[in-house]
Amino acid sequence: MRGESPELPRRPCTGPAVWRGRDLAASRAWALHLSPARLDELDAALRTVRARGTPLLKVTAGDFPLPTLADELHSAADELENGRGFVLVRGIPVERYSEEEAGVLLWGVGQHLGIPVSQDATGHMLRHLRDTTDARAALSPRTEAADALALLCLRAGGTSGRTTLAGSAAVHNAVLARRPELLDGLSRTHFLDRRGEQLPGQLPWQALPLAHRDGERLSLRYDRGRLESAQRFPEVPRLSSADRELFDLMDEAASSPELRLDIDLAPGDLLLLNNHAVLHTRAPHDEAGPQPEQPWNALQLWLTPHQSRVLPTEFWGDEHSGTGGRGGVTPRDVITPHTPHTPHTPTKGRQPHVRPLRSPGAFGPVPH
Repeated sequence: MRGESPELPRRPCTGPAVWRGRDLAASRAWALHLSPARLDELDAALRTVRARGTPLLKVTAGDFPLPTLADELHSAADELENGRGFVLVRGIPVERYSEEEAGVLLWGVGQHLGIPVSQDATGHMLRHLRDTTDARAALSPRTEAADALALLCLRAGGTSGRTTLAGSAAVHNAVLARRPELLDGLSRTHFLDRRGEQLPGQLPWQALPLAHRDGERLSLRYDRGRLESAQRFPEVPRLSSADRELFDLMDEAASSPELRLDIDLAPGDLLLLNNHAVLHTRAPHDEAGPQPEQPWNALQLWLTPHQSRVLPTEFWGDEHSGTGGRGGVTPRDVITPHTPHTPHTPTKGRQPHVRPLRSPGAFGPVPH
């Protein structure tokens, strides 16, 4: 039987998290352009890490000093938690850096924002997202399995760099206005597919409510792909017609011209967003358009903010990253074969290596 969390009040959310993409498209208040002095701070911090030889996963905010940029990042963190839920940092000169250096830079900036959490069962804290043939289908607007994310664009790759955002609170208000009786479905327990990344002894799905409301602040977890793929397990209750109507309405609202904000990420753009406050998706690859010389390429961190909102225990369930953060994917404490370049496709002529997953490598090179 499905459990019940406290029902959401049937009144609109208010405050800065209730934004409309149509209004924000004409504004750039959500963009932070780094000055030459701030860029010099990033360069100096990167040199400091290299000079000390500190391993990437041991780099702290103190190892990556940002004398004045740190204050701007703290303001951005406050915007993520208490404002519109996202900030776009522009102008990082990624063309100066190797992919490894860009990873150190993103990790160092992330340390000023929060605690990184694991993004997969192998314990990868940084993921390398690339545009591939298998990753070109359109996705429903969704949230990731962490409080916040930081996405650094390395290559734009044509239309594949287009990211669409929608405010969760505005989507909630759209459902309330059109079908208020469906709103109760957000507080009901739903089941998300773990997609094979559960620990030994864990169930292959997570049971959790999709939304929590604390006063005016709404927190949402929504990934339709995982909700629907969990239906492959016979023990999971079937989605009702009301559930599917709710998901259809949320997808429609988040994708509507009125609510969505389309951002064409350029190399050097760093997108910061709070997953509880903002739904996101990436545009599918345009097969008919001109093909870019190089595919879309980005680095991603999942974070627990240093000043994160209070949420009920069941909102993240039994996922623990082992880093002091919450959410993410609990790493398996085992040794497993792993290829250093593509974990899903063996590399011809290269033998897989074996490594302990509690001591993960810096990057998780996966398609997105």
